[in-house]
Amino acid sequence: MKQIIVISGASSGFGALTARALAHAGHTVYASMRETAGRNAPQVAEAARYAAGNKVDLRTVELDVANDASVEAGIAKVIAECGRVDVIIHNAGHMSFGPAEAFTPEQFAQLYDINVLSTQRLNRAALPHMRKQGKGLVVWVSSSSARGGTPPYLSPYFAAKAAMDSLAVSYASELTRWGIETSIVVPGAFTKGTNHFAHSGKPADEARAAEYNEGPYAGLPEQSLKGLASLEPEDADPATVADAIVEIVNLPYGKRPFRRHIDPSQDGCEIVNGVADRVRAEMFRRIGLEDLLSVRAAG
Repeated sequence: MKQIIVISGASSGFGALTARALAHAGHTVYASMRETAGRNAPQVAEAARYAAGNKVDLRTVELDVANDASVEAGIAKVIAECGRVDVIIHNAGHMSFGPAEAFTPEQFAQLYDINVLSTQRLNRAALPHMRKQGKGLVVWVSSSSARGGTPPYLSPYFAAKAAMDSLAVSYASELTRWGIETSIVVPGAFTKGTNHFAHSGKPADEARAAEYNEGPYAGLPEQSLKGLASLEPEDADPATVADAIVEIVNLPYGKRPFRRHIDPSQDGCEIVNGVADRVRAEMFRRIGLEDLLSVRAAG
C-alpha cells in the first residue's frame, strides 16, 4: 500500500539513500531538509532530477528540525498536498569528534537539539494527524553507539543518540493504543559511504583539546578512527540501512519489528538491546500493560 512518508535530514547520507529507496518502492516520499533555497538547493534540484529520471514520487520539503515553526510548516505542507501522513522517519542528526572536556556546554546542547529535540518537534507536528487517522508508523534511526562499544572522543554524539533511543522506547508504548507502530533502526558505525564522520563537529575549546593532543592521549584520534574502520567489513554498504527501512515500511500493519540492527562490525549493541527490550516487555506484563507492546485498532 502506498504510504505518505516524511524523512528528516534527507539531504545526504542515510536520509537521501532511504528517501530514494522508499520512492522506488512505490511510496510518496518527502525528503525534508533545511535551506532548500540556499545551501541545499543543489540537493533539491538533484532530487527533482532523480524523481523525473526514475519516474518515482520523490519530493522535497523545507523543514529545519531545529526550528518549531519550520517543522510545523513542513508537516502542514505535506498534509495540504496529500491529506495525510503515514510514516515519520527520524533520521536527522549530527556527529562530533574530540575529547569530551573540550566541548562547551553550548555544543553539547546543540548536539542534543539536533539529535534529540528535533524528534520531539517533528512528533508534535505529525502525531496529531496520525492519531486522528488511527494508524501510522514512526521509525527512529538510532545508533549502535547507544548501547554497543563506545570508543573515545565521540561522547556528545553517543550521549545524544542514547537519549534519542530512550525517547523512542518511551514513545512506543504511548502510541500503540492510538494505532501507531514504532520501529527503531540501529545502524552500526559505517565509516565509509556517508559524510557522517567527514562532517563531524570539533570542540570549540581548542586550547583544551590541544592539551589532549599533546599529552598522554596524543595520537588517539587516529588510532580510534583507524580501529573503527578496521572492524568494518570491506563490503559494508550504508544502503543496507535504507533497504532495512524499506522492508519495515512494506511489512503488513501490526507486523513491523520493534527494533532492527544493521551493524556489520557487530559491536555488541544487538546483544545489550535484546536484553533491555526483553526486560521492558516483562515489566509491562508484570504491571498489566502488555497491550502497550503492540498496536491495536484505534477505537
